[in-house]
Amino acid sequence: MRFKELKQEIEIPYGIEASVEDNLIKIKGQKGENHRAFHYPKIKIFKQDNKIILSAKNATKKEKTMMGTINSHINNLIKGVDRAFIYKLKICSGHFPMKVVIEGNNVLINNFLGEKIPRKAKIIPGVKVKIEGSEILLEGIDKESVAQTSANIELATRITNRDRRIFQDGCYIISKDGKEIN
Repeated sequence: MRFKELKQEIEIPYGIEASVEDNLIKIKGQKGENHRAFHYPKIKIFKQDNKIILSAKNATKKEKTMMGTINSHINNLIKGVDRAFIYKLKICSGHFPMKVVIEGNNVLINNFLGEKIPRKAKIIPGVKVKIEGSEILLEGIDKESVAQTSANIELATRITNRDRRIFQDGCYIISKDGKEIN
């Protein structure tokens, strides 16, 4: 199935600056600056007035889906510089008292299931990590780096070779951008 020409427009909100150079998009806002390069030869990206426009000639379904993906990424860049992305993780320790500390650009999980060697999770640059009681708060303007950092922490406390119904210790994502996860 072929489409003649596809076009999508992304409105740039007030107070946010955007520039498009080749396929590199730079977004500036009150929280900081974000940029991303998109390499897809059949889709042209350009700025016109107060809009970022994606267009493709003689497009197929593949170009249509890629335009949707690029559109989502650009919207995430805009949301990030306008209001930062916030993830919350809950520290759950039922068997052994766990101690979570930030050391440099790593999160150290001490005494996890009584282990002597602390487990480490890498903090990706641009993400601020705070520990408040039994919660870990992650904040940043790049959604992917905030999500990857929270995944690193969750993976560091992954339990293997034990019954998951009994050993429920770990750090778990409970909230993404203010929305509770069940």
